[in-house]
Amino acid sequence: MDGNADSGKRIRSVGYAAREKEGNLSPFNFERRELGPNDVLIETLYCGICHSDIHQVNSDWGDSTYPIVPGHEIIGKITAVGSGVKKFAAGDIAGVGCMVDSCKKCEACLAGEENNCEKEVTWTYNSPDRKSGGVTYGGYSSNIVVDQDFALRIPKGMDLASAAPLLCAGITTYSPLRHWKVGKGQKVGVIGLGGLGHMALKLAKSMGAHVTVFTTSDDKIKDAKALGADEVAISRDKNEMERRANSLDFIIDTVSAQHDIDGLLSLLKRNGHLVIVGLPSKPMQVGAFSLVAGRKSFSGSGIGGIRETQEMLDYCAEKGIGCNVEVIPIQEVNEAYKRVIRAEVKYRFVIDMASLRQG
Repeated sequence: MDGNADSGKRIRSVGYAAREKEGNLSPFNFERRELGPNDVLIETLYCGICHSDIHQVNSDWGDSTYPIVPGHEIIGKITAVGSGVKKFAAGDIAGVGCMVDSCKKCEACLAGEENNCEKEVTWTYNSPDRKSGGVTYGGYSSNIVVDQDFALRIPKGMDLASAAPLLCAGITTYSPLRHWKVGKGQKVGVIGLGGLGHMALKLAKSMGAHVTVFTTSDDKIKDAKALGADEVAISRDKNEMERRANSLDFIIDTVSAQHDIDGLLSLLKRNGHLVIVGLPSKPMQVGAFSLVAGRKSFSGSGIGGIRETQEMLDYCAEKGIGCNVEVIPIQEVNEAYKRVIRAEVKYRFVIDMASLRQG
């Protein structure tokens, strides 16, 4: 199928799915919805592996529906467009991030923050599908059909594999840095140096900030400096932490394991901000005195809306920023999951979907 057309029939797709909690992923045949007037059909070229994919496969958040086809860092080539599509044409390179629909009418959606839709966001996978019924299937698959309003232009010249994780890791770190107006002259702390942390470091540095990376691993000191960190601190070293008390304007916390928030708040200057973008599975304790002393704030941030995500992609293209990735065939996805859990990737796995088409 090529060009401008409404297909009138469902579209075959093949992907990799988990059939049960903590199950391995294996080939799975299914159908996408027919191409509607406002839809685009994207042939998947690359799809990043996000740690949340593993959480969803394992039902760590308790809401997974099986079979589940993960993947929300999708880069592909548009092969067909609906009759009402104006934003794209066949042959364009496009991306799909964490969401594929929203109500488009609430205050958040009208403000360009579809990710905070007051009705219901349709996530790219494992989400009730308001258009097709059932649940959505993600980017570990040969293609995807998506409303043009939720597809993103990939700027020319970007390396497509390193651009794929920008659709989650990139926007998750870019959005709070922009919201809190991080810029030249500010001192920023990045907690953790993984998929999110290395992007937070790159982006904060590009915005002119002095960046200190906090890690529990001595092995990451060299890597952090190579990525541009001005300073690196071992967070389990009490003396290093005390020496940096009251020194930072802003902290972006990318860690998803349980950790000491009060200790991080002590690093902030008066009126400083700590924003968490990691997703620990258990509630975290924060002492009131840690916030009241110095009028500090502790908040959270997720992805951004479509408009901000496009802004982030354009910004990264201009600045030459991409994720550090290891590209794998989809047949290695189960081993990749194990390596992510063991923190053995620098810093994001990306699946080359050509391996799926080749069997």
